[in-house]
Amino acid sequence: MIRAAVASGAALLVLFIAIPLATLYAHLTPGRFGALITSPDALAALRISVVTTTISLSLTLLLGTPLAYVLARERFPGRDLVDALVDLPIVVPPAVAGLALLFAFGKFGLTAPVLNVLHVRLAFTTAAVVMAQLFVGSPFYVRAARAGFATIDRVYEDASATLGMGPLRTFVRVTIPLAMPALAGGAVLAWARALGEFGATIMFAGNLTGVTQTLPLAVYLGLENGDVDLAAALAVVLVTVALAIVVLARLLERRAA
Repeated sequence: MIRAAVASGAALLVLFIAIPLATLYAHLTPGRFGALITSPDALAALRISVVTTTISLSLTLLLGTPLAYVLARERFPGRDLVDALVDLPIVVPPAVAGLALLFAFGKFGLTAPVLNVLHVRLAFTTAAVVMAQLFVGSPFYVRAARAGFATIDRVYEDASATLGMGPLRTFVRVTIPLAMPALAGGAVLAWARALGEFGATIMFAGNLTGVTQTLPLAVYLGLENGDVDLAAALAVVLVTVALAIVVLARLLERRAA
């Protein structure tokens, strides 16, 4: 009796998740989906999403890898505070993140005097999309990379040092390969979070077609304009990508384990 109740509850939750997602795929015929996804608005949103997420992921890897290594290996005053600060964007509402970025880098923000002198405008530009994605996505990579570096036995790095390799060569040729499954998994999650970002982007970058309009923003605009079919087609793309990312992340987690 108890097992039947547990199974029923589990089945209900699975159906609650699966049915709405399935209706997205059932909403459009393949021909209609193909026509919508190749429309100028859809292609523009796809281009912005690909370009901005590629740049934000590159910055995440470049800046997040050394940070994760320091957090995993070093002990210094304020380490716990830095660790908590890096994780904070994961739990902060995206709209709050966007408002914080606007207050910091907007036209009248904290850095406005410096940006004005340099004749640089960040808010409501493509650069703002990258910054929003970096803000919300990078913590997922840092968390995974930090865990990956922490699990590496230092005996391998010590052996590399005895063979004459310097710290940088040891890091690149020994540490990074050993942590690669965790790094790859974190990168996949960070990219997925950046791709699906909505709240921080619309607050800090706006929803400008061909400039700041990513796929999630295009879905929102399609509903706002009454073009439900376009919104559904773009949503199918996002769900399909998300499904592929979940499968890939699971495979990487198993390999890391």
